[in-house]
Amino acid sequence: MDTIITAILLGIVEGLTEFLPVSSTGHLILASELFGYDAKTWEVFNVVIQLPAVMAVVVLYWRTFATVTVGALRGSRESIAFIRNVLAAFVPAAIVGVLFKSRIDLLLENPMVVCVALIVGGFVIIVVERLVRHQDYRPVGRMPLGQAIGIGMMQCIAVIPGISRSGATIMGALTLGENRRTAAEFSFFLAVPTMLGATVKQLWDHRHELAVGAGQVGWQEIAIGSVVSFVVSLIVIRFFIDYVSRQGFTPFAVYRIVLGSAVLAWLLWA
Repeated sequence: MDTIITAILLGIVEGLTEFLPVSSTGHLILASELFGYDAKTWEVFNVVIQLPAVMAVVVLYWRTFATVTVGALRGSRESIAFIRNVLAAFVPAAIVGVLFKSRIDLLLENPMVVCVALIVGGFVIIVVERLVRHQDYRPVGRMPLGQAIGIGMMQCIAVIPGISRSGATIMGALTLGENRRTAAEFSFFLAVPTMLGATVKQLWDHRHELAVGAGQVGWQEIAIGSVVSFVVSLIVIRFFIDYVSRQGFTPFAVYRIVLGSAVLAWLLWA
């Protein structure tokens, strides 16, 4: 497949799936199987195009980030609590990522793990949607610290490819009694330090490849993939909040189960 077309497709996959509860990492792993490209060759590319997805959150919620920053400097309790909650939820996943990186890397090489995680995660979403009571909306800055830490612990499960970082945090928030909108927004805000930290670490690990031109994939492909990832992420984030507030997360659960089952069958009998 032409490298430019591959870059566009992967940019679309990253932008579409990063903030939905369907696992962007899992989709990128499955894409390498379905499209037939060498995942190792595109490893650095997949790392770099996460940054534009992070920037999409910052751009869309710049007023929130600006208000929190100014408020924290002025001693606003709610603004300080916002920062505290996001950082408290970020720490558990950061620790797990550092301690178990080698084992996580092994899981990233196994599409079977992705398929099973997609299916199991889909059923978990359906159960959570049916059992939890949805509370009234409240801003992240009014969330108790214990809730934030609990959501951060749930995010640790997402080191398994196919589970979904956003799915784990959103379901964790719903289980702890948060509103759908609160859960989705907190997942977006938590994505900034989580994805930024993970991406910076991976960029550092691949610094030598980047220095010589990102391996076999050039900067042209990276630039195209980054633009596509950013634009698609903007569209998805805008759509997602309103959609889940009205429809819930069950459609994404059904998609996970169907996709995971179909690809698993293909892998077993191909």
